[in-house]
Amino acid sequence: MTRRVLAGRHGPDPRGQRIALAFTTTQAVRHAGRATGYRNEVLGLRLDEAVGSCAVEPGTLPAGALDACVGASVATLLAHPLLPVRVAALDAYLMRAHPHTPANGARPWPLEAGGSLSKSRARARAVVGLLPVRRLRRVLVVGVVNSLLERLRAEGVDYLPCDLSGGTTEWGEPVHTDAVARLHHCDAVLASGMTLGNGTFQALREHAENTGKPLVMFAQTGSAVLPRFLGAGVSAVSAEPYPFFWLDGGPGIIHRYGDTR
Repeated sequence: MTRRVLAGRHGPDPRGQRIALAFTTTQAVRHAGRATGYRNEVLGLRLDEAVGSCAVEPGTLPAGALDACVGASVATLLAHPLLPVRVAALDAYLMRAHPHTPANGARPWPLEAGGSLSKSRARARAVVGLLPVRRLRRVLVVGVVNSLLERLRAEGVDYLPCDLSGGTTEWGEPVHTDAVARLHHCDAVLASGMTLGNGTFQALREHAENTGKPLVMFAQTGSAVLPRFLGAGVSAVSAEPYPFFWLDGGPGIIHRYGDTR
């Protein structure tokens, strides 16, 4: 995909597209009634009206990374040594070239205003609704979000939770750290866009393409990147560009692509 962008096959020459603003968004959350909380940190790059995003492990982005991005061309950042910078730059470019509109294949899914937990559950309905749940026995969930697991439980679908952070789910289930090792123990994959930023996406995509298993992506990271892989291993995408649902209690929109049902 990077080579295609550099060759000008997805829009204007990236050498002439310059990042005006670089920023990070950090949150800590513990929903009422939930036993555990978590933290998120996301790198954002602004390209005119578009914002590209890539989640990072909190506190791992080196000092000076933002300064190095500001004023740099997209082409320069696509060769940056940090993978999250490359992903955010690619996302910003594709967000500008292929915005989330019906003309580009996106189907809007409205999120009603509400608290963080109610909006998280509403998003979970949108995401899990892209899976053929009636035909599934077990879903490999890569990137544990308890609202997604809660929704799968409500649908009566078994799951294998995986996350590089390990730990346990809200229900005390162990979270596996090696998703690739468990690909053959599921009949569908539900994965976070964060897999783009940590380098694990390609293995998931290739497995889905080779086996025909549904691969549904829920993407804040790379929300404009992952729809470009529809039909090449990716079955459906729930795309959520910045600002994310957890930043605002007002109404919002998720953009859904494809369908596995």
